[in-house]
Formats: sequence, C-alpha cells, structure tokens
Amino acid sequence: MTGMEVMEKHFGPVWFLPGKNRGRYPYCHSIFLPGPGILIDPASNRERLSALRTQERVRAVWLSHWHEDHFKDLDIFEDIPLYVSREDALPLSGIEHLLTGYDSASEFPYWKKVMEETFHFRPRVPVDFLAGGQTIHFDGITVDIIATPGHTPGHLAFYFQEPQILFLGDYDLTSFGPWYGDYSSDIEETIKSLQHLQGLPAKLWITSHEQGIFEELPKERWQAYEDVIHKRDEKLLQVLTAPRSIEDIVQHRIVYGRPREPKEFFAACEKALLKKHLARLTKQGKLIERRGRYLRKEMSPLTTRFLAES
Repeated sequence: MTGMEVMEKHFGPVWFLPGKNRGRYPYCHSIFLPGPGILIDPASNRERLSALRTQERVRAVWLSHWHEDHFKDLDIFEDIPLYVSREDALPLSGIEHLLTGYDSASEFPYWKKVMEETFHFRPRVPVDFLAGGQTIHFDGITVDIIATPGHTPGHLAFYFQEPQILFLGDYDLTSFGPWYGDYSSDIEETIKSLQHLQGLPAKLWITSHEQGIFEELPKERWQAYEDVIHKRDEKLLQVLTAPRSIEDIVQHRIVYGRPREPKEFFAACEKALLKKHLARLTKQGKLIERRGRYLRKEMSPLTTRFLAES
C-alpha cells in the first residue's frame, strides 16, 4: 500500500476516515462510530469532518491522546462533549500547559502561533475521563479502553469487541518507529504498551498514520517497530566512543539520518528523542555523564581520564 492513497472504509460499526497525505503529520486517521456518534481523533481531513458534522449525529469526541496532529480539527466540534484520559487532559486546558508538555518554553512565541493558527488550538476541558480497563457498551458495539502509556502518559488504544478491531493510535507501526520525545514520554512504558497490544485478540488493526489498516499483523512487524528503539541505542553507543555533548550527538542524525527542513524543528525532535536514550543508557549503566558530556562506560583508559578531568 506504500505510495497509494488510503481510502475511507466502513467495517460495520467502525468507520475509518483517512487523513490527508496518508495520515502523515500534521494529519492523522480518524475513527467514527456512527451508532453512538463517537468521533475519535478529529484531525484527518477538515472537509470530510465538516461534512460528517453536518450529515451525521456526532454526540461525543474522544482523543487517544493530547498531540496536535490528533486535535487539529477539534474546533469544528467545540460544542460537542470531549473525552480523554485524565493523564492527558492538562495540556488541552491551555496553551501554556500544551507547550510545557513538549518542553518548548524557549520557543513559546513561535509554537503558540503554530498551535493556534495551524492546529486551531482552543482550550478545552473534558466532560469526563476515559480510563484503561473500562468497557463501554453501546447499542451495536462494545469498546474496551486500553491504557497504553509511553507515547504520552495517558495514551489510549481502543478495542472494538464485535468486529474485533484494535485501534492502536500513535503506535503506528511505521518504519520510523515509536515517538517518545515529549517531556513526559517514556521508552520503557512504550515497550510495555507495544507488548501488551500484541497480545489482544484482534482480527484487524488500525493505526493513526500512513498505511492505517492492517488485515494481517505478523509478529515480525511488531518486532521491527520495537527494534527501532534498540537500534537507536546501538547507534548512540557507537557515537559515544569519545565524550560528546547532546549538541554534538544531534549532529550525527541518529534518528532522522539526514538533514531535513525546517532544520530547527527536526533538530529539536532529534534532541528530544536522544535525550530519552541518553537517560535510558545512563540508568542501565552503559554511559557515564559528566558536566553535560557522555561517554560509553567501558572505554577505559579513556573513561578513567574522562572521570579525572571532570
């Protein structure tokens, strides 16, 4: 399906609404449940969502998590009740909280403009919270709410029992791998969530980005997605055979592989992800950190000199 347009599909009580550009950022795929009138992640296609608002009875909006490429068109539904996890509600309540979630305080004026103009951000307070472990029964469909932290603290997946469809949200199984670069993201929780999701008895899987629909999902696909994390670890250890600062490390482009535009945006994303890996490898005892520089622990006698100089 690579390179092909993703089409809207209806799987009985579950509608798949494709995002523009195959659901790549700044879009995502949306889900609509016409029976209860629930729209999940309104950021697919503004024209289609506007038509949905007119043609169908949208009674509630659910968010899998708080990121901007999932609430981009939430303003169309500003009078519709909003539901999200308790852990992910705060960033939606105000622009300051939103940007703090990205650890973007230094870029506040720039990102404030982007969030409000490009992503139509308006402060929202949910009417209630969705929580992992809930099973919600509607006429014609039953939904299991699944807590899948890591990408964000309150990221949710949704399992639709009758058609056995699992919506994975931003655990999107793309070649890029998982994202865990926010202030409160966590690599270990990401791995745990991926392993939990693999064990659910789905017959069809839907993700937020790119291919979107998987009618088969072999273990190898899951493993390749998780392996991106471990390969980033390995590449980082190879770079740290000499002491380097985070600024030096970013120049190796371990995550993105090549320069991309806008440079400032991708450099910030690269740095955010690599900071998580540095913390992970330091905690595992594989790195030494001194005054903002990092080195592989076993690089003796260089390690001895590095410690002495620090």
